[in-house]
Amino acid sequence: MFAMKLTLIVLGALLYLAGTLVWFFWLGPELVVTGTTEALLYAFAGTCGWLLVSFGLAVHIIKIARPTAVVGKEK
Repeated sequence: MFAMKLTLIVLGALLYLAGTLVWFFWLGPELVVTGTTEALLYAFAGTCGWLLVSFGLAVHIIKIARPTAVVGKEK
C-alpha cells in the first residue's frame, strides 16, 4: 500500500512540475509574444488556472498533514 501511495505522490508531483514548466516556458510566453487580445486573455486565464491548481494543491497538502484540524469544531 505504501508503494502505491508513493507512486501516486511522485506521479502527481511530476505532472504538476511538467505542467508548470510547459506553461511558464512554452505556452505562456508564446501567447504573450503573439500579443493579440485573444492570446493575452488566454495567457491570463491560463495563469489564473495555474494559480487555482497551485492553491488547491497547497490546501490539499495542508489538510493531509493536519487531519485533526476540522473546520467548525469547537473545543
